[in-house]
Amino acid sequence: MFVSIDQLEPQAPTTLPLRTAWLVLVVVVIADIMDLIDSSIANLAGPSIRADLGGGQVTVQWVLSAYTAAFALGLVTSGRLGDLLGRRRLFLLGMTGFTLASLACGLAPDVVFLIVARTLQGLFGSVMIPQGLAIVKVVFPPQHLRKALTPVGPLMGVVTVAGPILAGWLLHLDLFGSQWRSIFLINVPFGIVAGALGWLVLPRRGGEDRSARLDLTGVGLLTAASALLIIPLIQGRELGWPAWTYAMLAAAAVLFALFVVSERHSRHPVITPSLFGKRSFVVGLLIVAGFFASLSAFVLVINLLLQQGLHWTPLHTGFTLIPWAFGTAVAVLLAGAVLAEKLGRGCLHLGLAIAVIGLLALWWSIAHWGAGVTVWKLTPALLATGFGSGLVFVPIIDFVLGDATTEEVGTGAGMVNAVQQFAGAIGVAALGTVFFTRIGHPTVHSYFAAAELVFAIVAGLDLLTLLLVGLLPRHAQQLNG
Repeated sequence: MFVSIDQLEPQAPTTLPLRTAWLVLVVVVIADIMDLIDSSIANLAGPSIRADLGGGQVTVQWVLSAYTAAFALGLVTSGRLGDLLGRRRLFLLGMTGFTLASLACGLAPDVVFLIVARTLQGLFGSVMIPQGLAIVKVVFPPQHLRKALTPVGPLMGVVTVAGPILAGWLLHLDLFGSQWRSIFLINVPFGIVAGALGWLVLPRRGGEDRSARLDLTGVGLLTAASALLIIPLIQGRELGWPAWTYAMLAAAAVLFALFVVSERHSRHPVITPSLFGKRSFVVGLLIVAGFFASLSAFVLVINLLLQQGLHWTPLHTGFTLIPWAFGTAVAVLLAGAVLAEKLGRGCLHLGLAIAVIGLLALWWSIAHWGAGVTVWKLTPALLATGFGSGLVFVPIIDFVLGDATTEEVGTGAGMVNAVQQFAGAIGVAALGTVFFTRIGHPTVHSYFAAAELVFAIVAGLDLLTLLLVGLLPRHAQQLNG
C-alpha cells in the first residue's frame, strides 16, 4: 500500500470543504490500517488457531494465504469496477463486507469456516482499498494533496510491522476469553465507525470513468491460473505431491500464457499493455515480487520458530519482534524524508544489502545458540533485518511507477499492490512448504534446522533481488503527463 505522492494521477477535485476532505482521509486510512493489520496479524496467531481448531501444519499456511491471495486477485479488477459502479458505493460495500467477514472469522467454529471467512475478508478488502485512494485524489485541492498524504506512507510502514506485536498483546490479554478470536473481532468496532463516517462524508462521485469496460475473459484466466498455482503449493506437501498437484501447476502455466495472449488482443485489457514496455515497471515488479515473497516467508517462519519450536508465548514473541518493527519504522521514515530522493536506487541497494546481512546474522544466531537463544541475542539481527527492509518500502514504488503516464498510473498502482499481495501468498506457500518438509517429525532441533534453511533461502532471494536493482535507472523519474 506504499504509493508515492508523486505517482498520484491528477484529477479535478470535487467541491468538498477542506474539513470534510480530511475526514475522508481518516476513513481511508482506517480502511488501509485494517487491511494491513489483517494481512500480517494472523502470522503470530497461527499456532494458537491451530491449537484451538485443529488441523495439520498446512492450516497456518491456508489461514495466511487465503487472505493475501484473494486480496491480490480482487485488486486486479476492483479498480476498474470502481470506474463502472461508483467508488463510494464499492468502498462502503467493501468496508461492510470486510467488517462482517472479520466477525465471521472471530466466530469461526472450525478451520474450513475460518479459511472461507479469510478468503471473503481478502476479497472485500480488495474491493475497498483501491477506491479509497482514488477518492482521496479528488477530494483534496492540488495544493493540499501532498500535505495530506505525506504521513500516510510512513504510517502504513509502521502499521505493517506493528501487526504481529499487536497480535501478541491481544493473545496475551485474552479479552473475555476470546483467545485468538480477538485479533479479528477488534476489526468490528473500527469497521462500524469507519463505515458510518464514510456514509456521511464520502463524495457521491470519486473520479469514475464511465467509458471503462471489464475484460471478463482476462479476469477469468488470471483468477483460474492463480488458484491453480496456490492450491498445490500449499496442499501438495501434506498429501505427498500426488499427480494432480503437478497437473494443476502445469495448467496454471498454460492459463498464464493464455492470459498474456488474451491481453494483447483485448480492447479493454485488465492491465494496460504499454506498461510492459517500460523497463522500470517490469524490473520494479520483479523486485517487489522477490522482496515481499521473502518478507512474508520470514515473518511466518520466525513466528513458528519462536512459538512452536521454542514454545514462547505470543506476548514473548511479540516483544522479541519489537527490534525488527522499530528498525523498519525508522528506516521507512528516513527513506521517505531524505534517503530515497537523495540516494535513488542506492537506497534499494543499501536496504537489501543490510537485510541480507541481518538474515545471515539471524541464521548464524539460531545455528550457534540453538535452544539457548534469547531475545537479546536475536535483537541485533532482527534490528538489521527490519532496518534494511524499511529502506526498500518507499523508493521501490517511485521506481515502478516513475515513468508511467497519467493514463497508466492507476492500473500500475493496482498491479504493484496485487503483486505485493500475491508474492506474499506465494512466499508463505512455497517457503512454508520447505519449512514444514524440513521439520519432518517435530523436535526443537528440527525446527531450528528448518528455520536455518528458510532464512538462508530468504537471504539468497533478497540477494537476487538486490542484483535486479542494477537494472533500474539511478533515480526514479517523475510522473509523465
